[in-house]
Parts: sequence; structure tokens; C-alpha cells
Amino acid sequence: MKKLHIVGLVMVAISIVIIILLSQDYTTYEAFSGAIKNEGKDVKVVGNLVLTKEIAYDPKTDANYFSFYMKDKEGGENKVIFKGAQPQDFRRSEQLVLTGKMKDGVFYASNILMKCPSKYVNNEIKVVQEASLIKK
Repeated sequence: MKKLHIVGLVMVAISIVIIILLSQDYTTYEAFSGAIKNEGKDVKVVGNLVLTKEIAYDPKTDANYFSFYMKDKEGGENKVIFKGAQPQDFRRSEQLVLTGKMKDGVFYASNILMKCPSKYVNNEIKVVQEASLIKK
């Protein structure tokens, strides 16, 4: 093989490695206790909305301030601030995945993913009940 071919193959291999490394998501899933230990680093926290505590969003005052409380999978409860609008059907969500950083005891979310309740569950149950009636 010519030296030019070897250099070309090495450059292609290095390029592939760099692309793979840059495309990976380095955030980790933590509870709020882990986010406190990794203060200042991006983490993902999975949990449920606490409906008994204040959910603050007033688009007339500040459309880019939304705060609420969330309980993580370990039972830890923490205040969350999101610099953006309240997502649609937020109060109906079954589960939340927040990406963000912990700072001074408050979790600052940069992204909110919601698992919304399925609107098809009742229909599935109804179909099963109707099918059992037909067989009789």
C-alpha cells in the first residue's frame, strides 16, 4: 500500500471516532440526591408531578418562568424552575423526565419530557368487555 492510502485510512478512522464521540449524550439519570452531588452538571431526573404543591405559571407577568415541585423515583421532592412556557396538559402527565442542573437546592430544567396518560386504555377495556359478551 502507498503511504498516501495509509494516511487516508487513518484520517477516515479518526473522523469516525470523533463523530461517534460527539454524537453521544453524556447526561446521566439521577435522583435529586445525585443531582445535588453533581451540582452544576447536566443530569436527567425521572419522577412525578406533586399536585399538592404550588405550580406557578403566569404568562401575563413572565411567560418564560414556570415552577413546580416534582418527586423523583427515590421519593425525594424538589422545586423545579423551567425558563419557558408551561407544556400543554402538564398537570395530566403520568411521568416527567427533566434534563437540567441543580443549583442552590433548586433544579433548573432545560428540557421537560412528559409521559401523558393513554387515551386508549378505556377503549381497550370496553372492546375486551364487548368481545366477551359476543362469545356468550
